[in-house]
Parts: sequence; C-alpha cells; structure tokens
Amino acid sequence: MRPLRDAQLGAFTFFASALPHDVCGSNGLPLTPNSIKILGRFQILKTFSHPRLCQYVDISRGKHERLVVVAEHYESSLSDFQRQGKTASPEMVLKVAYEVLEGLEFMNKHGMVHRALAPNNVLMDHKVKPLAKFGLYYMTDRGGDVDFPIGYPSYLAPEVIAQGSFHASDPSNEEAPLPSGPKSDIWSLGVLLFEMCAGRRLLHNIEISERLKFILTLGCMDDIVTVLAEEHGCLDTIKDLPVNVLELLRKCLIFLPSKRPTPAELLGDEVFNEISCLYMPFQKPLSLFSSSLRCAHLELPEDISDLCKEEEDYLSERAIDEVYYLWCLAGGDLEKELTNQGIIQSKPPLCTLPKFLLEDGESFGQGRDRSFLLDDTTVTLSLCQLRNRLKDVGGEAYYPLLEEEQSSLPQSASSQDLSTTVTLPLIIRERDTEYQLTRIVLFHRLLQAYPYKRDLVWKDARVDIPPLVRGMAWAALLGIEGDIQAKYEGIDKDTPIPTDRQIEVDIPRCHQYDELLSSPQGHVKFRRVLKAWVVSHPDLVYWQGLDSLCAPFLYLNFNNEALAYACMSAFIPKYLYNFFLKDNSHVIQEYLTVFSQMIAFHDPELSNHLNQIGFIPDLYAIPWFLTMFTHVFPLHKIFHLWDTLLLGNSSFPFCIGVAILQQLRDRLLANGFNECILLFSDLPEIDIERCVHESIKLFSWTPKSATYRQHAQPPKTTAVTDGNGFGRPGTYYFSDYQDMPRTDLSREPLALSELKAELSPRISAEDLIDLCELSLAGGGKRTRAGRPKIVAVDVRSAEDFNRGHLSGSLVQCPGTGVLHSFRGRVIVVISHAMKSGTTFASHLVKVNFPRVCMLDGGIIKMRSTGLLTVPSPQI
Repeated sequence: MRPLRDAQLGAFTFFASALPHDVCGSNGLPLTPNSIKILGRFQILKTFSHPRLCQYVDISRGKHERLVVVAEHYESSLSDFQRQGKTASPEMVLKVAYEVLEGLEFMNKHGMVHRALAPNNVLMDHKVKPLAKFGLYYMTDRGGDVDFPIGYPSYLAPEVIAQGSFHASDPSNEEAPLPSGPKSDIWSLGVLLFEMCAGRRLLHNIEISERLKFILTLGCMDDIVTVLAEEHGCLDTIKDLPVNVLELLRKCLIFLPSKRPTPAELLGDEVFNEISCLYMPFQKPLSLFSSSLRCAHLELPEDISDLCKEEEDYLSERAIDEVYYLWCLAGGDLEKELTNQGIIQSKPPLCTLPKFLLEDGESFGQGRDRSFLLDDTTVTLSLCQLRNRLKDVGGEAYYPLLEEEQSSLPQSASSQDLSTTVTLPLIIRERDTEYQLTRIVLFHRLLQAYPYKRDLVWKDARVDIPPLVRGMAWAALLGIEGDIQAKYEGIDKDTPIPTDRQIEVDIPRCHQYDELLSSPQGHVKFRRVLKAWVVSHPDLVYWQGLDSLCAPFLYLNFNNEALAYACMSAFIPKYLYNFFLKDNSHVIQEYLTVFSQMIAFHDPELSNHLNQIGFIPDLYAIPWFLTMFTHVFPLHKIFHLWDTLLLGNSSFPFCIGVAILQQLRDRLLANGFNECILLFSDLPEIDIERCVHESIKLFSWTPKSATYRQHAQPPKTTAVTDGNGFGRPGTYYFSDYQDMPRTDLSREPLALSELKAELSPRISAEDLIDLCELSLAGGGKRTRAGRPKIVAVDVRSAEDFNRGHLSGSLVQCPGTGVLHSFRGRVIVVISHAMKSGTTFASHLVKVNFPRVCMLDGGIIKMRSTGLLTVPSPQI
C-alpha cells in the first residue's frame, strides 16, 4: 500500500441484512451470514491502489452483523466547497471531472462501479481528488446484502431509479434487478458538476419521492441541462459557462444510458484536450514476484538533503496498512471510536422486545431500528496515542542500514532497550508497538532487497516474523522467485476433473471458524488454488488433508492466489515429498517408522510404554504429518509453528511430533490404549510456544542422518551457497541430509521390514566423524560449536577392539553401569555386525537410556577413513 503522508485513517459502519435462523442452504449447511459474504468480497478492494481512489485498509465484523470499514480519509470534500455557496471556476470543474473519471475508469477495468458518487465522497487532497466509499456497491453484492439502497437520491441515474429498491430477503422480489453499469456513474458525475457550476444543491428542497419523480420526468426533455438551470434559477450562470464545460455537462446528463458515454470514452473526449496533458498516466507498482525489473525506474530525489530533514514525520512515510496495524497495537478500538462520536448507540434491551411472539419464533410489533440503516459519516481515527507511543523511537529505526554488522534493534528511551524485548514470549513481542515497528520496517527493507538479501531474511526470521509481513516472509523462506502470476494463470482451473467433487466436500469443513476462509470468496479461492495444484501435478493425487495444508497459505495471501499456490507447491516437495502419491503407503510407513525411532531416541520411557500398550503412530500421527499439523491446530497456532518449521529441514516435523507427545507425557504414561485413543480423538490444549522451543532443542540433539529416509526428496541440482545472499544459508541444521554429497560413508537405504525391526535410528559414518569432531586428514580433534555431545560405545569383542577402534570410544561391558555416567549424551553403538548392534541398542532403549543410535554399516565403514587407532602395547 502507498504511504500515509497527508492522509488520515477513517472508519464508517453499517449493518448487513440478517438471515433467518431456520433456513439452510442447498448443501444442508446453515446459510453464510451476509456480513461474512461482505467481508470476503471486501478483500480485493484492499489491492486497489490508485491516486484517484481512497485506499481501503481493513474491515472488522462485530455483533449483530455490524461491519466497520477502515480506509484512507481526508477531512475536506466537495460538499465543504458546496456549503460555501460559491460557483467553481471552469478550470476546477474540468480538473475535478477528469480526476473523478480517472478513478471511475480504473474501477471499470476491474469490473466495478461506484454507484454512490456524491460530493461528500469526492475528498479534497491538496493535489488530487480521491473517491471514497467506491467499493460499497461491490462489497454488498450490488446492495443485496444490506437493507438500505446504495447511492444518494439526487445523484442516482434515471435507470437506477426506474428499477426500484431490492432486498434479497424480501420474498416479494422474484428476481434481482440488473446491475448498474459504468454509465450510471457518469450521470452522477454530471449532477455533481452541475452543482459546482451552479453553486447550489440540486433538488435539495423537495421530498425524496418528488425528487425521484422529477428525475424520471427528465426523459421527456430535449435539453436536460437547460431544464435543470431554469428549475433552479441559474440559467444565466449556466449559459455563461465555456463551451467545453457546457458540452461536458450535456454529455454526462443524457437520459438514455445507451447514448451516454462511459468514463473511458469521456476521458478521451476533446473537452479535456487542454488539461489531459497535465496528468501522467497511472503505472501500477510492481509486485515483489514479477518478471519486470523492480528497480528499473528507481530515482533519487533531485535534492538529496530532502532525505535528511531534522523534523521529519517518519510515521507518515510508512504504508497505510502498517500505520493502522500499529494503531491497533497501541490500543486503538474501532467500536470505541465510533461510540465516542455517537455513531454507535446502544438501546436498552427492554425497548427491543417484540409485542407479539409465535411458538415457532416469528415475532411482530417491533419498531424499525433506524440504527440498522446507513449512516455514512466517516470518523477520523486519532493517531495521537500512536504517535505518543512512538515518540522516543529515533529516525534510524525507520531507515535501518542493512550493510552494517550491528544489531538491527535501535535503542529506545521509553522503558528499556528494545533488544531485551527479544527475550520476552512471542505473544508479548507481537503486541509490543515499538518492537513491531522496528521488525516491520526491517523486514520490509529486507524483502524489497529479495533475493539479494535472502540470507538476512533467514537470519532475522530466526528471531521472529512480524505477523503483518508473514505471507511475504514465508515466500522468501520457501525460495519463491520468478513470474508466479503468469505461471498460475497458465494452469487450467476451469475444466471439470474427477477431484472436483471431493474438493467441494472438503472445503466447507476446512478451518471454517475463520471468517475469511468461510466466506464464499474464500471457498472460490480455495477451489482454484487446490485445483491448480492437482492439475499441475499429474503424478500426484488429491488426498483429504490437502485443503488444510492449503489454508495457511491462502489466509496469508488471500488476494494473491498465485503466491498461495507457489508457496504450497514449494512447501509440499520439501516436507511432504511423495505423500500425495496414489499409493503412498510405503512413504507413510517409512515416515512413521522413523518417527517411532525418534520417540525412542528422545524419550525411551514414553516409547516403551506406547509400544507396550500397542499405541503406535499409525493410530494418531498420520493426520499430523499429512497436513503438517494444520488439521489438529487452529491457524493462529500454525502460524507460530510454521515460522520455525520453515527454518528447519524436512526432518524438523519429527521433532515437533515428539515435542507434542512430551507435553502429553504424564497423561500418556498414566493411561492405557483406550484412554490414549480418547485423548487423541479430542487433542488437549497444546502450548505452541513451548512446543516450538522443545522441538528446536530436540532438533539440535538429533544427528542429521538419524532421520534419513530413502523416500525423501532427492538431492537438489542447485547447490547450497554460502552467504552471498542469492542462495539459502548453508547451515548444518537447515540443509537436508539428502542434499549432502554422497560418499562411501553415507547411510545406505534399508528395507522397510529392517527399519521397523530396529528401535533406535542409525547414523552415518560421516555424521559420526562430524559429531566426534574428528578430522579425516590427521585424526585430530577440531573445534565446532553447536554439535550434540556424543559418546561411542564399541560392542565388539575385546580382541576386535584392540585391532582397531575409534579414538575415545568405550568398549562394551557386561552391564550398562559404566554408561550411566554418560547418560544424556548421544550414545552411538558401534558393532561388527548390525544384528549385535541392534540388540545392544534395543537393550539400552528398554532400560530408558535416551539418545541411543547405531553406526550404519558398523566398524567396517570406518576402516577406510584412517581414523581407527590401535592401543599401544604395554611393556
């Protein structure tokens, strides 16, 4: 969105029509409330960024179908000019007409009309005349979802009046009227321009019914402009107008819409020849993921000193949606603001009771509550509280330097250093106004420099991701690039396919507690994104749960289906490779077996109990991993979970699963099979922040090769780069084991039956060397931080051990008493034959030793490394 600058934030409210409670839709489900429908349609209006249109920011749904709309606002409008009783100069009339037509033409290109054009909706900035409330007709489904007409009687076109009023809830209306077209707005513009020229309001002193009748009678007149001038006693004033202005009025006020021009036609008319050259054509700003060069037209201001002004209102240079988001964090309350201005008024409940009530619930005798009608007053939202909150934030916070190696968090004189806020719980950080400002500004700059600053995006995402930029940040973490819109548009999403029926069934059950995803617009977008994925992946099929997997991406990119599709298409191969094959049993079974080994690795006591009662992962974990936990957690928890998930490799979900089990550990250990089944049928509340912290800890203790799967994603052709900014960071824990160069020391794939027979995971010889911090060149130790502490246990005979063993390894003893002193370290069992190693490792697990694993291939794999040592003979 564009910067706030001289604009303000404004809010207006209205009620959607209430639906009967005892009526269901054709699918047997309750009808979607009209307020939800309006909320869904509104979202596209936020993407309209044009200098002639006020920027829509947000819509909030309250009680009893109340909706509050937040948009860019200016205090002055054309109605203020009219109150002065002055006539406008011909130059001003032409400029207003041209600027309004530019806004109307932009709307028409997107299939919308204003229908509520009036002087109070033409706001007066010192440079432009933006149109307000231009989306009311569209968002209310042409007025069908509200109980009031869209538009103002004096400015309605004759064809609109002739159709009469329409309410979808009224059973007497057999069919809906035809939608208003672009030419209806031309008539409204003509009336508005006539009033500017005449210096008085049109038909202001007569009743509304008479006003409407008069407008309909104008069809019998030859020259409507002259008739209106005579009716209002301003014929001489109108006759004195320049020819081009008078011609403009006559072209706008043509009674028959078939002969009336459209905004696009009128813009190209010769009446604007003198002023059209003063306006530059509008250029749509480029999006982040575009095929065009985003910096092609980047220019510095002529006077560089303008960037270094001492008394600069830095907040006004932030985007409108950012300012509104910070306003909400600083304690802003929409309904409170409207109540303080008298827009929202409450009635005593006693006054709202009906006089007569039937057994079936039908009521009579209620007076019409005028508060349910439209009050088009726009209340300005005061930014004083926000500015006061941010008064101690320095200018450097708004313009952080990305090239300097220093903390990105500036000093704050308000209460404490903002850097200490990082240590607070995430839910507190997300509600801290100053902290969110610095994070939003930083991420905005990093994303503008994407992909060049991809490594810094990764670095700062490890701290946290601001909710306002989460959609774009996730896209950067997933490595989305290129012209995603062209790719998405090239996919056939309309031709019927066999999967359509299942998608239709699943969507109304997917995260429908959320207002956005439960709206009809949300269902349409769901269907298109899911269908695009199915069509573009012919080797895969639609499985139930794919809709849940799509939900977070669609919610964050509701107005950008292409980006939602691109993120989903990048996420699935990384974390759910081949999960959506038609026959995915081998993939799922391998995944669940590795998960079982991870439970035994991190919590052997819990693993032993679950195995003893027969409560295997097949009974509860398939929905977890098939949907990456989106089927079991609400969206607000998924966002925090996936913020961390996207920073880990494909094995990180195992650690999340173990962390969830550990939160339920006491209840699981205390119960049997039936109780555990009941527990997971209605999963208890999970502390997501604790789950995230625990999963990171588990992840850091897990050797990378321990989660090796032969059915995981094959190695990528693109190499992981270092910190040059164009590749993802080549960290130990981010990169997948499959992406590492394959050597003789790598893990070998196992048959599923062999994998299931082993309680403990295997690790590769190269992983053992790395974790023991050994050097292949000389066998000496090398220092490397961030690796699990490890102890190697050699279970071969003493004779074999003396022939060659790994430096620092322990020789097996009859019991496990010696190992108790090493409890808590990663225990790697080294054997000659894997069978003996498996037996010993299983024994350690059964006596509740954590972090037990086996060396894949045994000691044979280590012989070629030159790292085996022979004890010196004792003399």
